[in-house]
Amino acid sequence: MGAALLGAALAASWFALPVRQIGVTGNVQVPAARVKQLAGAQAGFGWLYYGPWRARGLLDSPWIASAVVTRRFPDRVAIAVTERRAVARWQSGGVTKAVSADGAVMPGSSGLGALPLIRGWGPDRHTDALRVISALSGYNVRSVDYSPAGLRVSLPTGSIWSGDLESLLKYAGSISMYPDKDLAIYPWGVSVQE
Repeated sequence: MGAALLGAALAASWFALPVRQIGVTGNVQVPAARVKQLAGAQAGFGWLYYGPWRARGLLDSPWIASAVVTRRFPDRVAIAVTERRAVARWQSGGVTKAVSADGAVMPGSSGLGALPLIRGWGPDRHTDALRVISALSGYNVRSVDYSPAGLRVSLPTGSIWSGDLESLLKYAGSISMYPDKDLAIYPWGVSVQE
């Protein structure tokens, strides 16, 4: 008898407390309708039964870095997303994609023309290129080309080459001393090309 009453109460709560309002905030790249779809949030779903297990689909979008889903009694679900921000474009296999600071590759590259371009051949080194772009953020990096031999960074008026990422990061401050020159950075120091 108790189980039947409990079952009846749970079924009644589904119909008595449905989700009626779904709010989405923080989205720019992902449309609100897609955020709702990924979160499994739909009008009419039982408010008491909506939970994190249903919202896990938000993790399927490479644009969404994190999300907070809040249920508000009696019929609201609020979804606040934090989207990744593109910091570079990565050209791989003839396709250009947006890349975030954490290395996540996101679909689309329209409207990102002003961001640095990462391209290269050989083993994937786009995460190394992202570290270089971050370290040289004040120097208006135009592109980073990688190969098995090293990294070449193109700046507005010069360039930097290094075969070793750590050396490049260590001696990156040399750029300010030679802003219009081509530099080669080695583990033992910096060579200025005249």
